[in-house]
Amino acid sequence: MFEFVNINLKDPEVDPINKDGVRYYPIPGADKYYPSVTSITSFQNAKFFQDWRTKVGEDEANRITARATQRGTTFHSIAEDYIKGDLNLDKYLENNPLPVRMFQTAKNTLNRINNIHCLETFLYSHYLGLAGRVDCIAEFDGELAVIDFKTSTKEKKEDWIEHYFVQETAYAAMFLERSGIEVKKIVTLIAVEDGSVQVFQKYNLDDYLQLLKTYIEEFVRGRHA
Repeated sequence: MFEFVNINLKDPEVDPINKDGVRYYPIPGADKYYPSVTSITSFQNAKFFQDWRTKVGEDEANRITARATQRGTTFHSIAEDYIKGDLNLDKYLENNPLPVRMFQTAKNTLNRINNIHCLETFLYSHYLGLAGRVDCIAEFDGELAVIDFKTSTKEKKEDWIEHYFVQETAYAAMFLERSGIEVKKIVTLIAVEDGSVQVFQKYNLDDYLQLLKTYIEEFVRGRHA
């Protein structure tokens, strides 16, 4: 059903390490490690999440976080299997019925994807000094995009998810550096527990690239404070 485009990035798969709460990736052919883009965006939101944990309590925060992580990881796996044409929902249904239902409602939106260039692919940028794994780079409604799969308990306001757009822009920059191919836009696809699906499409990548540079500067300052 989905067409794939052969993009040979010539980089081996690597396993990240965690140090002081930050995920680092070893860079192929170089004796160095780059932090993950999600570590950069998480640092930007660290105070918000710490305040939230204090408000709801550690036990409740841990329960909510674990549930959200399982939901998101399972949805990602289902979406990836579906795009690869290798989906067997039976293996998910017994233990994870919620992400299965969320996938079913998101399926029509996923069908707007085609000509997949990357799927769960390791990328990095020497220019940015960042690395990470992109969910998907493909055409969405016929335009090449970085596509990020998210899940949520309830619909999100756009003001709350600036860091999603920054993260996706980082992957766009990494992909351009590694492949020479420029994406047209970034797409955030959020499957919500009530069955709705939010789609945010952004074309002003230069604006988010400037924000990313600010995020990186604040991360570096914070690590050396």
